[in-house]
Amino acid sequence: MTPPCADVTPASTAFVPPGIQVRALTLHFEHRVIFDNLSVDIDGGRFVALLGASGVGKSSLLKIIAGLAAPTSGTVIGSDGQPVTGRIAYMGQNDLLYPWLTVMENITLGARLRREKIEHEWARHLLDRVGLRDHGAALPAALSGGMRQRAAIARTLYERQPIVLMDEPFSALDTLTRTRIQALAAELLAQHTVLLITHDPLEACRLSHRLLVLSGQPARIEHTLSLAGQPPRAPDDPRVQKSQGELLRQLIRTDG
Repeated sequence: MTPPCADVTPASTAFVPPGIQVRALTLHFEHRVIFDNLSVDIDGGRFVALLGASGVGKSSLLKIIAGLAAPTSGTVIGSDGQPVTGRIAYMGQNDLLYPWLTVMENITLGARLRREKIEHEWARHLLDRVGLRDHGAALPAALSGGMRQRAAIARTLYERQPIVLMDEPFSALDTLTRTRIQALAAELLAQHTVLLITHDPLEACRLSHRLLVLSGQPARIEHTLSLAGQPPRAPDDPRVQKSQGELLRQLIRTDG
């Protein structure tokens, strides 16, 4: 697959997207302190899962990184010293496809809104990769839930951004469809820096190089776990089962 950004370095040099550096992040919401001096690094080119109880601040952190919300204080910057703003693609829990646009029009929506030339060849390539080659002219209502999520993945990748933020993007899918879409996302996002919010320990252990658990008031990173091997891992892989058990025990402890 074409790297998410044009790489002008010699062919012998592998493309490595920038990581994310969150430094001394503080967020106050009304009378509640969501974060207080929170710092965390997301390594470039790695798939990182963020877990924690509902309401702990996971989505708030993702929105701040994406530039969709402002912190009370603190900074978010790329590992290359440059801002991450303008280098992020965001994929939410819902596919957010516009019902009056075709699949192809939804995939290329960002370019159309920016009045840029549509990269039809790139869009068709992505349609093919997500298994929707024959559905580019279809409206979202004609697609199943899994097909809509595949279209959302294609729209995310169309932007060619090196950093991808995902907020529970597979939670609404049935088990079999979810397993297939997880594997597809792991394959297509292999050359990106990915931060995934999920409540599913198995999903986190299948897809991630590193796991982070956010907990407490104010929220902090309570637990980190690095996983061996390359995602997507098989659900019955003994290493996945072991990591899932450890992660679930940690989540129970932090929630208790």
